[in-house]
Amino acid sequence: MATLTDIKIRAMRGGTARREIPDGNGLYLIVQTSGAKSFALRFRHAGRPAKLTLGTYFAGDIKDAPEPTIGGVLTLKGARKLAADTMLEIGRGGDPATAKRQTREKWQQAAADTFEAIAIQYMKRECGMKIDAEGNATFDDNSDVRTAPDRWRILRRQVLPALGSIPVTKIRKSDIVQMLDKLADGKLKNDEQEFIEGGKVAADRCLALIRRILNWHASRSDDYRPPLLKGLSRVKTLNNARARVLKDDELRVIFRTASQLEGPFPACLRFLLLTGARRSEASEMRWEEVKDGDWLLPASRNKSKRDLLRPLGRAAQAVLAQQPKICHFVFTTNGRSPISGYGANKATFDAAVLRELKKEDPKAKPLENWTLHDLRRTARSLMSRVGVPERHAEQCLGHVIGGVQGIYDRHKYLDEMRMAYEKLAALIERIVTPTGDNVVAFGKA
Repeated sequence: MATLTDIKIRAMRGGTARREIPDGNGLYLIVQTSGAKSFALRFRHAGRPAKLTLGTYFAGDIKDAPEPTIGGVLTLKGARKLAADTMLEIGRGGDPATAKRQTREKWQQAAADTFEAIAIQYMKRECGMKIDAEGNATFDDNSDVRTAPDRWRILRRQVLPALGSIPVTKIRKSDIVQMLDKLADGKLKNDEQEFIEGGKVAADRCLALIRRILNWHASRSDDYRPPLLKGLSRVKTLNNARARVLKDDELRVIFRTASQLEGPFPACLRFLLLTGARRSEASEMRWEEVKDGDWLLPASRNKSKRDLLRPLGRAAQAVLAQQPKICHFVFTTNGRSPISGYGANKATFDAAVLRELKKEDPKAKPLENWTLHDLRRTARSLMSRVGVPERHAEQCLGHVIGGVQGIYDRHKYLDEMRMAYEKLAALIERIVTPTGDNVVAFGKA
């Protein structure tokens, strides 16, 4: 009599010892100490007890499960059918060991061509990813792909649970559309059957990565042709572009709150506003990149793939001078890695901003939704407001100057950039401390 159910299996976790849970008719669920699950069949063949491993447990949607084959991924229903078919073959005098070997060879060939196998090859060759003995992914600092960790996170959490086990030649456009629809609607589950917080933007990013991997595989294959995925984007780029620039009152309370709080996150916020740097550029800054008040952002961390020298203003240098040197990262919460956990840190910071607002107005509401990238846009707008020439402001932000001017004008504009940063800091100071208010000191470099 069957004793297992999908609900029971999904709830099972690894323990201190390997377990075999019977389902009946010789079928067993094997639960390893790591939590990995597989199915096995115990029977007698030629008068001797024997065991045949049927395959690993498939925890995804049942309707997405592949056909049950020995050595493949199996639902509980598929494992029961495979066990019954195997027992029938044994009753007819068949040799399950031979069938297992032939199926394993076929499965190994198919496994080398699954989307997961192709995706891992892509991440290793194109993104500098390495996988250690424990299965953890690390990334080469010299990789040209700045977003490699984000790409692997999207693959691991969103794509592989849905498409990873399918041979790449068997993936249809409808399979991808179905997965993207679930992600856009917040109904896609990860490998632990937890719903993933999705949305239209998340679905488009996922689509772009899938398209990139399939096209990469097609460029290396004689026969493979990827499905046509044009027209599947859910958000038009121009419609999705943010235009949020902080108002003076918003900038004032954000900068004041950041100046009053301790820790790397508030300091990083001030630094972002004083330099117009991207979030990742500042958060991953290393002490060896800063020398004599100049910050050399290496090409490996720059979106433009070029070294960028920023001659920092005195206010930005003062922020750096306040940071303890506990490791090679300037902004760090644990002394081992760059600052992270932006969602939680920003939520804590927003709560502090609201408390500051309520000091003047008890009925004050939280600031309208703003992001850290809005600080970069605000810094650029303030530069224009204070009269910084467009070329100098664009140099400060690290934008590549195009056209004939970009080709022939090789001047570095370091003095002009330093002056632009000083003008930006002076304007921020006037906004933060209007006439008659207490002066907020920026400090000295």
